[in-house]
Formats: sequence, C-alpha cells, structure tokens
Amino acid sequence: MVADDEAALPPGAPGTDLLSIHESIAGVLATQGDWRRAYHHLKSAFDLARAGSLRDTLTSSYNRRYLDQWLHGPALDHRGPPGMAIALVDLDLFKEVNDTFGHLVGDRVLREVADLLQQGLPPEAFCARYGGEEFALVLPDVDAARAVRIADTARVRVARHPWARIRPGLAVTISVGLAHENRAEPGRARETAEPERQLRRADALLYMAKRAGRNKVAYRDNESSRMIPRSVNSAESAGA
Repeated sequence: MVADDEAALPPGAPGTDLLSIHESIAGVLATQGDWRRAYHHLKSAFDLARAGSLRDTLTSSYNRRYLDQWLHGPALDHRGPPGMAIALVDLDLFKEVNDTFGHLVGDRVLREVADLLQQGLPPEAFCARYGGEEFALVLPDVDAARAVRIADTARVRVARHPWARIRPGLAVTISVGLAHENRAEPGRARETAEPERQLRRADALLYMAKRAGRNKVAYRDNESSRMIPRSVNSAESAGA
C-alpha cells in the first residue's frame, strides 16, 4: 500500500504529466479503498485539466475561452473607478515571417511575443491569444493615459527585442488597437453588449494602426474624439 501521496509520485516526474499521474494514483488508491486520498487526486486532476483548457497550447498565455469567460463574468462588474482597457495586438507581416523563415521560427516568434506582452502588466491584467497572430491585453482598473503607456511600452519592447538572434535578418513589430471605457456610473446596469462593443472598437483601431504604417498604437483621445496613432521614432524604425 502507498505510504503517502508524495511517495506515489515518480521522482523527477515532469509537470506536463501531473494530470495523468494524479489520475493513476487515484485509481490505485481507489482499488485499495482509500477513497479520501483518491478523491483528493481526482480533484487535483480536474483542476489541472480545467487550467489547461484555459491556456493556449503554443504560447501558454490564456486563450480565447478564458478571455470570453472573463469579459462576460463577474470580474467585469468589479473593475475599479478608472475603467478598463482592451488592446488588440497583431504581429505585423507575420505571414512573411513564416514564408521566409519557416513555421517553426514563426511558432517561436509567437511564444516570445506572448512573453514580451506579459512583461510589466499590472497585477490584475492579463494577455490572451485572441487567434492566429493576434493577442488581447485586458487592463482592468487603469485610466486611459496609463493604458496607452502600457500598450506603447509593449510595442517598443517587441520592436527592440533582439530577433536576429533567432535568425539573421529576422525583425518583428506589432500594431495595437486600444479601446478604453470608463466604469459605469453607480446604480447603472452594465450593458450586456459592452465587451463586444469594446472589442469592436479595439479591432477598428488596430486596423487604423495598420493603415498608418504598422508598429503603432492607435487609440481614441477622449477630449478630441480623434483616432491618434502613436509615432515611431527613428531608432525603432531602423530595427523594424
């Protein structure tokens, strides 16, 4: 009979096998009549499976399912007074990366961009793979000015990353569409279509950033209600 849970785990077992390990241990314990510990391992397996279902398998960032659950869940109702921003991020000319350097390099670029986008985010913010070469940054409890700074810092971080270390001649930039909305006034019900509306605004701004020359952040200035693409300095342009 297994003396304890830790003894049942093979030494050096990789984290990716934890789900099957918990399931196997639960089966052994169940045949021995140790239902309490069997339940404990089954619950651990369930928690791992659920967590895995909310992660993108390539980049390990959150996936579209997690994004949709968050945007339509109770977390949105508790965002802070400054409001919330959603940034849609698209890798510029990513098809050319795949065509020139191959899909294995393209996959590595996606993983590294996901890591770069997650750096420096506020505690409650997160990055999710929106689909293909698109990512979404969800920034709760930030005002518009801070959201712009976060998005543009991410843009610069990607542009300045030493991509040529992967393959000589490789350069990667991103375009960003940023939509910020203030929190609803107290007592006013949140419209059910608000997340979709904010995503549509971010998507429209993303296309504006693309049309403005790529490697830019496009956002709406609340005072002038104008679309303003961020400028690109010469140093970044040379590296892009």
